[in-house]
Amino acid sequence: MAEDNIQKQEELLADENYREMIEAGVFYGRKKSKTHPRMKVNVLGNRNGIEIINLLKTRESLDNALAFLKSKLMDGKTVLFVATQPPAADVKELAAEFGYPAVISRWLGGTLTNNKVIMGRIEYYRKLKSDFEKGALDKYTKKERLGIEREIERMSEIFSGLDTFQGLPDIILTIDSKLHQIAVRESKHVKVPVIAFVNTDADPDEVEYPVYGNNKAKTSINWFLGKVREVLAETKAARAQAAAEKKAAAEQAAK
Repeated sequence: MAEDNIQKQEELLADENYREMIEAGVFYGRKKSKTHPRMKVNVLGNRNGIEIINLLKTRESLDNALAFLKSKLMDGKTVLFVATQPPAADVKELAAEFGYPAVISRWLGGTLTNNKVIMGRIEYYRKLKSDFEKGALDKYTKKERLGIEREIERMSEIFSGLDTFQGLPDIILTIDSKLHQIAVRESKHVKVPVIAFVNTDADPDEVEYPVYGNNKAKTSINWFLGKVREVLAETKAARAQAAAEKKAAAEQAAK
């Protein structure tokens, strides 16, 4: 029965949306022994020891998450991306392209729950970088400058991607909620909703908007990020157009 369900899913290749998911390997879950009980409803069966994710469920969960993301972005809300694993390295570029912060090195405990302190450290890091770029450190001795440069380098490893972080975000978007459990727990504490790309080993009920899929492979992660990027680009263009129309209307009314 499970094999029949898997074969039916393979027939979805005729549909372009599902074909790209299949080609990206989005349907690959984890081993059956690692499957979370609450994820079983999203699994079609098992092949060669690997769980096969139901792509109909993936598409449904994706549409739900992206609709939420789009509605919030249209209202000018902010997103914090969280993805520290190497296969998700493209998150940094995506976030930077649209001016959003991203945690790409490691999650600092208290980023949300002790936000004031973390923001203080980020502001200090920004100042050090700015002073260095402006040559304001030239007044220090060579030994002192070397120490400051090492401090900047150390902090860059921690805060790289957070240059645009301005405080509590409105949404957390993470690749793998299980890997980033601390971030998810903090988001619950401060009531920030989470969109997460989750595999079969995660509890989907831990986040508000889980998207079911293979979050271990770069091709699958980039498929998901590609869908997110479409929403970011669409809402950015829509907001720019709305602002332009509002400005034009104001100018016309002033004549």
